[in-house]
Amino acid sequence: MNILITGTNGFIGKNLKNKLSDEYNIFTFEESDIEGDWKSKLSNIFNKGVVCVFHVGACSDTLEQKVNYMMLLNYEVTKHITDLCVEYKVPLIYSSSAANYGTNDEYPSNLYGWSKYVGEGYVISNGGIGLRYFNVYGPGEENKGRMSSVAYQMYIKNNNGEEIKLFPKKPLRDFVYVNDIVDANIFAFENFKHLNSKWYEVGSGTANSFESVLDNMGISYSYHEESIIPEGYQFYTCSNKSKWMSKWSPNYQLEKGIEDYLKYLL
Repeated sequence: MNILITGTNGFIGKNLKNKLSDEYNIFTFEESDIEGDWKSKLSNIFNKGVVCVFHVGACSDTLEQKVNYMMLLNYEVTKHITDLCVEYKVPLIYSSSAANYGTNDEYPSNLYGWSKYVGEGYVISNGGIGLRYFNVYGPGEENKGRMSSVAYQMYIKNNNGEEIKLFPKKPLRDFVYVNDIVDANIFAFENFKHLNSKWYEVGSGTANSFESVLDNMGISYSYHEESIIPEGYQFYTCSNKSKWMSKWSPNYQLEKGIEDYLKYLL
């Protein structure tokens, strides 16, 4: 059986591909494919027959300000893939984001968040599933640069002998291990008929401090001055278990996830 996974050169897409490659023949579609007649490239894949599409690929840089670039990757491509899934009657699992909530838990507060918000809206209004990820970390994020997790960034800084400073006031985040993200995608596919046309949160269900991450990694830290905290900085995120997919739950809380991740990093 064939499946299509977009963004397999990226963090989550790569992990999902690795997990499914023994069971399925996998077609891929990357950012580099979005040139020339890219719509025909996608149509050719659908013509070969796919049983599911995992649309993971996107611009994930929350600081990106190029509107045309962001909306092409995160909305126009999403819209076209959704239309093909409707035409060919193929289940669509869309990688959305907790950035949809912004800083006021109502609407996105940046271009990235809005691009995912409208993309998700189009997907679920056409029968797909949207998965809103919280703060993902784990193996395979080495190429994410400034968008990589605090766990990875601080691990590299520590190895380089750099001083590590955190914001004061102990911001809290829902850190979710990438294995749980992969598991949630597969669960959504396997239970598509009961879950379709809605979005769901995917997280650990626990808000942890950055201090907890570094303590579990055995990394020392100090603090910035409070004045350095950016205006509008988000101090708390946590997924709501009532918004998870029914009968799905994560397998990794922070301590277990960091322990597993350290084995990979080391």
